Amino acid sequence: MRIFITGASGYVGGVVTEHLVKAGHEVRALARSESARERVAGLGAVAVPGGLQDHEALRMAAGDADAVVHAAVDYFHPEMGEIERGAVAAMLAGMHDGSTFVYTSTGLVYPDTKGETVDEGYPVDPATSSQPYKVLGERQVLAAGHVAGAVIRASLVHGRGGSGLLRGLIGAGRQSGTVPYVGDGAAEWSSVHVDDLAALYTAILDRPDPGIVVNAAAVERTPLRRVAEAVAELTGARAISLTVEQAVAAMGEQAVTLTRSAPMDASRARRLLGWAPAGPTLLEDLTAGSYR
Repeated sequence: MRIFITGASGYVGGVVTEHLVKAGHEVRALARSESARERVAGLGAVAVPGGLQDHEALRMAAGDADAVVHAAVDYFHPEMGEIERGAVAAMLAGMHDGSTFVYTSTGLVYPDTKGETVDEGYPVDPATSSQPYKVLGERQVLAAGHVAGAVIRASLVHGRGGSGLLRGLIGAGRQSGTVPYVGDGAAEWSSVHVDDLAALYTAILDRPDPGIVVNAAAVERTPLRRVAEAVAELTGARAISLTVEQAVAAMGEQAVTLTRSAPMDASRARRLLGWAPAGPTLLEDLTAGSYR
């Protein structure tokens, strides 16, 4: 299959690209810089020069593909929602009838359920989501009637020493000697190993199902205090509790996200796609795995 992917030079997109190439697909990858082009070439993909705001390049690359995987994201970019909306529109405009568009979303589209487990039928709304533009992006893809739109809602991704949140906590532990969590740290999060997540993309592309939305999460759910304690052990630091106000002052408004808890049920992916996550758990990975 000819696949066009965005985000291949990043963490998740790079591992997805590696899995797609290994599965025998012909992969073309958006690459904005020379270093990005070298990165995707090293993964076995053909670089397509451009970024998410190069709409004509996106339209043409999507038109030449049997499937599109959108994995590029920058959650800290203040205009990311607008950038993504235009990029997705351009790719959808170029795609042929019946081709597949796999959209990378996040478990943060769910509202804070105070620990109640959520499946894909749980209602999501931009007004109650920590990542409102991802809710809108999901809707944009699923509403495109000429393609088989699919959405993967990823939980906290870990593995191969990556993940923005985990690397940030590790950096804090090494630089300041402390690793923060918010309040009592009891908020539980689901997680998924990056190789297991990548396997879910290949499973969807092997069996495209128009309109499918799947959670990507292992069975385990982990209190964020335990994550902070594991990172503290890893870095020789102390895990400390911050109030919400202290956390916002130190990390910005996104710190409020660390108080939310909406563990994810991923049984639909297992049932419909035969997905079987086998990687180490988040805590195993932090204490004795790739982050060592």
